[in-house]
Parts: sequence; C-alpha cells; structure tokens
Amino acid sequence: MMRSVLDAMEATWPPVRRWRQGPWRMRDGGGGGSRVSAATLEGAYDSAPPPFVQLTDAEAALDADLAARGYTLDDVVAIYVSPMADLPSAPCAAAWPPAPEALATWAAGGKIGAGRRTVMERAGVPKAVIWVPGAAAFVGVAGDLAVLHALEVVAEHRRKGLARQVVAGAVAWSAAQGATRFGLVVSADNRPARALYDALGMTCIGFYRYRKAPA
Repeated sequence: MMRSVLDAMEATWPPVRRWRQGPWRMRDGGGGGSRVSAATLEGAYDSAPPPFVQLTDAEAALDADLAARGYTLDDVVAIYVSPMADLPSAPCAAAWPPAPEALATWAAGGKIGAGRRTVMERAGVPKAVIWVPGAAAFVGVAGDLAVLHALEVVAEHRRKGLARQVVAGAVAWSAAQGATRFGLVVSADNRPARALYDALGMTCIGFYRYRKAPA
C-alpha cells in the first residue's frame, strides 16, 4: 500500500527522468531533493544497489543488507494520508503560477530554492501554490489523491497558526479539484510539523527511509 501511495505522490513531485537499471527504478532529481533522486527496488534484489536508495517499512531485509554494506541512514520520513472529509477546510489564496507574494515567502524562508520550484513547474497535474502572509505551500492532485509539498512558514511568523491555515486552504482547493484523499510526507523527527498534522486529524500510514552508500 505504501509504495502505491508513494507512486501517486511522485506524480505531484516528479523527477526530471526515470529509467530502469536492472531491478532498480532510477531517478534524476535535478536538484529537487531526495524524493526525486532516490532509487527504488522494483524487482528481485541483485545485490548491486545504487548509491542512494529509498526503502519502505516492508523492505526490512534490503534495509539490513544495505546497512551491512555500510550504507548510512540519511533520513526517516513519515507518510500521512487521510480522507479529505476528515480534515479542516477553509479557502485562502491559491494560484498557479504562484503569486509574487508566495515566491517572496519561500525566498525569505530559504529552504525552497530554484531546484524545488522547478519540480513544481514540471508537475503535469492540477496544481496550485497556497499562500497566506508569512506562509506558503505547493499542492498537486494525482487521481483522487492531493499531496502537499514545500510548506514553509517564515521564522518570524511561526506559532501563529499559519501552517494550519495553509493546510486548510490546500484541502479546500484540492476538494474543488475532485480529490478525496489528502497526503504529505515529513521527516519523522520534525516534531512540530507532526504535532500539527496529528492535531488536524491526519493519519500516519507508515514510514520510509533513505540509505546512502559510504563515501
């Protein structure tokens, strides 16, 4: 189930290209982050892993083999997916291309650079940037699943409920596009963000991780 969810999410945050290398699905992220750059196993394991691999909870044996080969744990990521009807919804500014105010918010935050904005541009799905003063996020819809990405709250505007407003706006916009599920991924150790998603009633359906080859 998790792999099918991640495949749907990939349509909203796509790599530059994907290709097969033996049993591996390889990705060229073009500077768009780990999700679009990691390889995934899609066949019988050939004991010749690529240098950067994404694994789900169901791939414990592969995870153990990579660890034994000296692959380091790069990040652990929580996957949240919930029915739209279970989440708060309130319209706010939503547009594609993004409004200058939204771009200025990302620039002020410093985490959403040109590589990630290029990922948004190449996503061939219904999409929008959700913005309130001090916070912005990108949302795309693949089939019945809406996926939130690049949620950023500028430091001086944190702890004001802006992330909650952006998520509610993304839910409202996505519902208007016909989505019935809402998802996102977040680093497992990002406690403030996970506390928000838990408080909103979102469900963590599992985790994936990245392993990186030794230098």
